[in-house]
Amino acid sequence: MITKCIFPVAGYGTRFLPATKIQPKEMLPIVNKPLVQYGVEEAMDAGLTDIGFVTGRGKRAIADHFDISYELEHQIKGTGKERYLDSIRNVIANCTFTYTRQQEMKGLGHAILTSRVMVGDQPFGVILADDLCVEQSEGVMAQMVKLYKQFRCSIVAIEEVPMADISRYGVIAGECIKDGLYRVTDMVEKPPADKAPSNLAIIGRYILTPDIFEILEKTPPGANGEIQITDALLQQAKDGCVMAYRYRGKRFDCGSVDGFVEATNFMYTEYYKHGKL
Repeated sequence: MITKCIFPVAGYGTRFLPATKIQPKEMLPIVNKPLVQYGVEEAMDAGLTDIGFVTGRGKRAIADHFDISYELEHQIKGTGKERYLDSIRNVIANCTFTYTRQQEMKGLGHAILTSRVMVGDQPFGVILADDLCVEQSEGVMAQMVKLYKQFRCSIVAIEEVPMADISRYGVIAGECIKDGLYRVTDMVEKPPADKAPSNLAIIGRYILTPDIFEILEKTPPGANGEIQITDALLQQAKDGCVMAYRYRGKRFDCGSVDGFVEATNFMYTEYYKHGKL
């Protein structure tokens, strides 16, 4: 059973400056809820209630958010405003939280390697909070947990993207096992369009087996001089098996201003106005 989920949240969020000069980008609100809380709720709904954050300097607001604010609770106790805390109270009551710092920004692979102290020798999920995934019937991580129970190997979530945008993503090639599910045969980080093996791009949802840590320790810096999780996963695919899953749902790239605004408008129109947030 998978119970652990890692959130790499050490990045600076430079595309949102000056808003992120002090405020972590993961704490920017999509309507009335911080972006990172959506990811934690998705993990919780999938049964991943041991939440680990790989943080950096200036990220203390995340830890404070997933804790009780006694002063605030006292001020609004017994008022109609108390209901606004229902969602975060539910998360705090059902999850445990652990934090470690990534002291240098050396890429997603390095951030995941840093989480080893929190994960140990268990399989685990990884959620990149920048990717807000919305699916009413079953969250993306819950879909992937079901697949893991069947295949017992690392799994990455993928979607088809326009070739004009492919250089922004890790990209897979693979053998189609069934509709929407591939056994990975190749994986490239941010290739130019003319060298991309497909238009199937990896998004910010992973389930990883613990042997990934040993592979990451031996993985040299790749694209942008960073330790890339795609390089480690390709080695894992060559040594054994990695699956790629075309998930059900809608994704917003909230690491970009355009995607953030699009997500806000969608969540307001489809959820907040109908009392679902």
